[in-house]
Amino acid sequence: MPTITSMFYFHRVDLRPCAEQLFRSFDRNSVQRKIRRAERESLGYSEGTSPSHLAQFYKLLVLTRRRHCLPPQPLKWFRSLISAFGKDLKIRVALKGDTPIASILTLSHGKTITYKYGCSDPRFGNLGGTALLFWRTITEAKAGGFEEFDLGRSDIDNVGLVGFKEHWGAVRSTLCYRRYPVEFVAPEERKWTRWVMRHLVSAAPDSSLITLGKLLYRHIG
Repeated sequence: MPTITSMFYFHRVDLRPCAEQLFRSFDRNSVQRKIRRAERESLGYSEGTSPSHLAQFYKLLVLTRRRHCLPPQPLKWFRSLISAFGKDLKIRVALKGDTPIASILTLSHGKTITYKYGCSDPRFGNLGGTALLFWRTITEAKAGGFEEFDLGRSDIDNVGLVGFKEHWGAVRSTLCYRRYPVEFVAPEERKWTRWVMRHLVSAAPDSSLITLGKLLYRHIG
């Protein structure tokens, strides 16, 4: 019989209320103030799927994956996504002057827009770049007739990510994965794998990190 092997939280934002009502539902300190800070900073905004947008996104992705002690997905993977999804994929970039400081990648289908990837430069984390991108996504999605903003799944024990999504007024549900037969992996093996990955990633230059990503994620390239 299939056994639950992993559980996640899944978050969605209902886009049907008016923009003013949605804004009031956001956490005042961690979302509303950051959106207003981004406006005061006069952050730039750009969207599209051009080589320039992809290059800006990928540079920030490498920074973010390093912070999380993970190699980045291959650049080829994102080129394939752009080719496959066409106008239903969008890269959004927040800029301070000419410097990209945050970026997200979204997909759309039917009445739902989905947040797939997000990345940022921690040196500019206090300027509200990510908050600006989420707010622009929400307002543009509403204008385009979308009814739901899918924020995807989160590890149950990832308190920071879960909190981030719920600060945007997202409703939580539980997502369970069942497997049959169950494959057992010793906890010590998991810990060892994570330890090796952390040390490899933290010590590797960007070029090596990107190469490592190509090797580990070659099945999605």
